[in-house]
Amino acid sequence: MNLALLGFLMVATFMTLIMTKKMTPLVALIVIPSVFGVIAGQSAGLGDMMIEGIKNLAPTGVMLLFAILFFSIMTDTGLFDPLVVRLIRIVHGDPMLILIGSVVLCALVSLDGDGSTTYIITIAALLPLYKRFGMNRLYLCCLLMVTSGVMNLTPWGGPTARAASALKLDPATLFLPLIPGMIAGLAFLVGLAVWFGRKERRRLGHVSVQQSHDIADLAVSQYPQARRPRLIWFNGALVVALLTLLVWGLLPLSVLMMIAFAIAMIVNYPGVAEQKERIAAHAGNVLSVVSLIFAAGIFTGILGGTGMVEAMSKEVVGFIPPALGPYMAPITALLSLPFTFFISNDAFYFGMLPILAEAGAHYGVEPMAIARASLMGQPVHLLSPLVPSTYLLVSLAGIDLADHQRFTLLPAAAVCIVMTLVGMIALAFPFVA
Repeated sequence: MNLALLGFLMVATFMTLIMTKKMTPLVALIVIPSVFGVIAGQSAGLGDMMIEGIKNLAPTGVMLLFAILFFSIMTDTGLFDPLVVRLIRIVHGDPMLILIGSVVLCALVSLDGDGSTTYIITIAALLPLYKRFGMNRLYLCCLLMVTSGVMNLTPWGGPTARAASALKLDPATLFLPLIPGMIAGLAFLVGLAVWFGRKERRRLGHVSVQQSHDIADLAVSQYPQARRPRLIWFNGALVVALLTLLVWGLLPLSVLMMIAFAIAMIVNYPGVAEQKERIAAHAGNVLSVVSLIFAAGIFTGILGGTGMVEAMSKEVVGFIPPALGPYMAPITALLSLPFTFFISNDAFYFGMLPILAEAGAHYGVEPMAIARASLMGQPVHLLSPLVPSTYLLVSLAGIDLADHQRFTLLPAAAVCIVMTLVGMIALAFPFVA
């Protein structure tokens, strides 16, 4: 059977099953490529292909495991609590400052890489202000979701990890050139918050807040018994040191995360029982992400080992006019907006990205450039009804999903465009090969 056709059928089957929720991504990543590998007549070599794929993704899986644990523990210790309280005290009473503070707070909390946790903490801290002042909660959801989409490009965030896993790239090397685009995206969001704030100022004016300490009390970690206020300076220094070493590149990212996690646990929770309790508290989140990465090793291992990716890329190249081939990076960035909205991240990064990368390689475009470009659509992706945290956000804020999608689509797309343009200027991915 034609390998290209078989490859497209495998990707289509994978996408269909997870989009229709007939199968979870974790199971589909294992079962679907195994079945199609047998159909391709390469059952004898499937085991070696799977092991090779898993080996290639092992560093990414380790990095994600300890990154999620580390930043979750930093949140548990209350490291971000004073920042939240200070922010609320500074912005209360002025709608514009509240909106700007929403962006700043979300950017800080999003460092843990988990959208659901980000929404829980930020909504708990900010929603009382929006309700008390009668502010438009569509502004809140728009700013939180798009900011989360920008910050989700960190190496321990799901999209970057998926892109790195699918193309067997180093997450830190993939991430660092994206920083200028992320900064530009956040700056755009601050400007958007200012625009929203001016509209709210005209509508509401400046409102005084009573009992502000009651509101501030909501902005605390989810586990009060795990807070370590006396160690806040140490924990802050540990995070700064970690981020500095990450940029410096002194050690592999996975090793840095392991060391930082170990130090944080020893200092903050020296007792064995305490350490077990903290790990158990976040085990579900860790397992759901890391298991997906290792399952992806089977998918990418078989997709590449059977020769399907190469055959599929040749077919894709045949449909791209030669004049557009060198522009595969910006084309990928453009395609990422609709595709990550209508299909899940798993389907896009594990199903389509390898094909786009192989197609780009025929025109001299590096896989790293294609991977970075593929991340540009993430702010729009979070609007997808396929994203569980979307329902959490609108539910907590008390607004309708359709209203949120209509209101946020244009700002989210604008941020994607800003990040793409800055990415091309900063050569995070080239405009032309």
